Amino acid sequence: MSTKLLVVDDEAPIREMIRFTLQRNGFDIIEAEDGRSAQIQLSEHRPDLILLDWMLPDVSGVDLARRFKKDNNTSEIPIIMLTARGEEDDKVRGLEAGADDYITKPFSPRELSARIKAVLRRSSPAHASDSLKAHELELDLQSHRVTVGDNAVELGPTEFRLLQFFMSHQERVYSRSQLLDQVWGSNVYVEERTVDVHIRRLRKALADSGTERFIQTVRGAGYRFSTKA
Repeated sequence: MSTKLLVVDDEAPIREMIRFTLQRNGFDIIEAEDGRSAQIQLSEHRPDLILLDWMLPDVSGVDLARRFKKDNNTSEIPIIMLTARGEEDDKVRGLEAGADDYITKPFSPRELSARIKAVLRRSSPAHASDSLKAHELELDLQSHRVTVGDNAVELGPTEFRLLQFFMSHQERVYSRSQLLDQVWGSNVYVEERTVDVHIRRLRKALADSGTERFIQTVRGAGYRFSTKA
């Protein structure tokens, strides 16, 4: 599963340079030229990180970052600000708006790739290593395998994505609608009870090992992944 980045910049040559650089490093790139098109892209795709230019024709990058961080559907997506403004006050404004890092133009392709990887490692355990672990349960992101001790667990693709999301966000409660947005994508129209069906399948696949107890129902709220009783 490749890492998806949304690049928001009104200058086509900058977007082209970023796309060329990052595609060579294995990233999937989505582009937007202004705040409105960025919102449209976010409604159709869920990127792992947003590269956001400070100066956009219809809204400032700082205002857009603040808007993304207030929206439950996008609040957890890390943001790196791209700008020619290098003053300390401007950097502080960007960070206070919710940006996770700040790169001043012009920047080298190597610096950009290194900053992106560093922010992804900090923001999500799924990017910190090639596997996710919870006690004896292990999910290998490279081989797409799930094991409990020495025993393999057979999962369908949706159950795998669901388990990956849960293991990357342990101890947090997610409603059915949030899980639909995070795992299925906001552009996929399925009923909320679909989540319950896949939760049951996931629990059934984990039942022989006893790790189905990690997938917990929180009455009136949704589901969470927890290794605690």
